[in-house]
Amino acid sequence: MNFGRLFLWFPVFLIPLLSCGQVTIMYEEKTPYFNQIPDYPEEVTPASVLTRMVEGLGYRFYWVTKDLRPEDLEYRPSDDGKSTLETIEHILELSRMVRNSIEGLPNIRPVPDEDLSYPELRARSLENLKVVSQALRADLTQEIEGFNVTFQRGETTRTYPFWNMINGPLSDALYHTGQIVAYRRASGNPVDPNVSVFHGKNR
Repeated sequence: MNFGRLFLWFPVFLIPLLSCGQVTIMYEEKTPYFNQIPDYPEEVTPASVLTRMVEGLGYRFYWVTKDLRPEDLEYRPSDDGKSTLETIEHILELSRMVRNSIEGLPNIRPVPDEDLSYPELRARSLENLKVVSQALRADLTQEIEGFNVTFQRGETTRTYPFWNMINGPLSDALYHTGQIVAYRRASGNPVDPNVSVFHGKNR
């Protein structure tokens, strides 16, 4: 047996094994979904407008959080303000809420504690928004009234209409993404000037 060739193939066999259970391999896609906003839908419908809002957030978040240094992640505007890393943690939870709304799942409270690295926080947030984008694009004629926001705390469940998802977690995530723009400028690592949120792709 040629052990040299077997060794070269070892990572290929290892990847599906590590993808099972609680071990997840985080990676950067060769062509990331949100490195630019996907082509806009041909029809204007409630679902297509919501899709564009989510994709605008995904494009902004992708570039705003790309290539952050340790000093960028640690930056906070004041002693009692959230750091850039803590803000990214918050955006992950907001992206979960948007995804849960689209998938009809409850938001469990209190939120389970997770110790995630910066790459994991970023990748999971982008994955949540990608899932939402693709679910909406699968049927741009679908009704969006059913995309409610549900919170579950023990045996108690409270449900809010989809309007709360728009003015709540979706708008809040855009708001905090804008904060990171200012934070990384203050920490000396501004966003790539070629990013064009108006066109949805880099110059």
